[in-house]
Amino acid sequence: MPVSPVVPASLSAVLGKLRVFTTPGFTTFTAMVTGLVAQTGAGTVTEMLTGAGLARAWPHDRAHAFFSRTRWNVDILGIVLAHLIGRTLLPHGVAVTVAVDDTLFKRSGKRVFGAAWQHDGAAKGPKPVGRGTCFVVVGIVVELPFLARPVCLPVMARLWRPKSGPSKVELAASMIRLLAVCLDRPLHVVADAAYHGKALRHLPGAITLTTRLPAAAVLYDLAPPPTNKRGRPRLKGARLGTPAELAQTAAFTATPVARYGRTDQVQIAEVRCLWYGSLHTQTVRVILIRDEDTATGYDLALVTTDLATPAAALVTRYAWRWSIETTFAEARTLLGVGQARNRSENAVRRTVPFGLYCYSITVVWYALHGHHPNDAADHRARAPWYTTKTDPSFADMLAKLRRVIIAARFLPITPGQPTGAEIQAVHQAWAHAGLQHPA
Repeated sequence: MPVSPVVPASLSAVLGKLRVFTTPGFTTFTAMVTGLVAQTGAGTVTEMLTGAGLARAWPHDRAHAFFSRTRWNVDILGIVLAHLIGRTLLPHGVAVTVAVDDTLFKRSGKRVFGAAWQHDGAAKGPKPVGRGTCFVVVGIVVELPFLARPVCLPVMARLWRPKSGPSKVELAASMIRLLAVCLDRPLHVVADAAYHGKALRHLPGAITLTTRLPAAAVLYDLAPPPTNKRGRPRLKGARLGTPAELAQTAAFTATPVARYGRTDQVQIAEVRCLWYGSLHTQTVRVILIRDEDTATGYDLALVTTDLATPAAALVTRYAWRWSIETTFAEARTLLGVGQARNRSENAVRRTVPFGLYCYSITVVWYALHGHHPNDAADHRARAPWYTTKTDPSFADMLAKLRRVIIAARFLPITPGQPTGAEIQAVHQAWAHAGLQHPA
């Protein structure tokens, strides 16, 4: 019976770049990562221990203590993971596209730290609310040579508490600034319409923000030059109106735009102005987009502090924001992120970010060590009804890593023929390695 986690050499090479723990803490960290990836049940802490094959070797308190009492910083782990992504998956020196969003993880129980009734975007009905813990997440969006779509890899996540502490926008701004300082690269931040306001005003010059413009936003012309008369110079020009009013007089131009895996012909209009109510005196560009068959108005309005990138490229960049929604869905259903039952403050603040980091670790491992050009073809051979499948999905990446973990765990320690029980155990584990969590 193993007393330490059995980790494949390829996964160990990735985890070895994330040493922000003491030696005992790093051993537990590798066990928890391996266990969360390998388990096919719920994403609870004890299931992580079971997935690592240590349920009978370690007391379960050791696994719980890693999240509730062991000394490690979840932000520092995320920053080190971001450096690893930057070195291995991004071209040297290029700007980094960062997606920001928040998501609710359902939790019940009165003693769960930070749990409250709050907005739930996935809820149905006239009142989309749910009880749980909400995390604001920052992820690096990367393009991988074997995928047609971009992938968002979470590198920071912080708990948001309604009516207590910083707002979602303030949490996002704090993480963005920290990430920019630590990576020492330009950041292009994309977010939905909820992320704007005072906390995101006048970000450092190396950070740009692109977000959807609310329909009720009021825009103003740039401030006129000083008149050299007494009194404070004007901070804004004439009122331009809402995006709908702006679209009435804007000049639209037909432009090809690459988004969501295809190239569309759309109409784009662009105006430099001020969004005084949110970004104050910072010059912004408002980009109005409408489909070719739309004669009046607009279909989507974007506002950006990036004054140099062409409008079509900005639309493409904003479309990359959807990758963080895909990450949330896959992390929940395939890794079981958010299913841990812990309740103390430290454990609640750490467990969800840890699970999201495991998503990023899995993709990094697959990109560096797991990908094979025949992976998609092999999947089509196993499931011939997927006639159009050309790229591996995250489920494929996860299944491959699970099978590598299984192979490492069941390799004979001493030369000789495996026993019948060992062969049966391998067959059962291999069959379950590709199973997905229920939605």
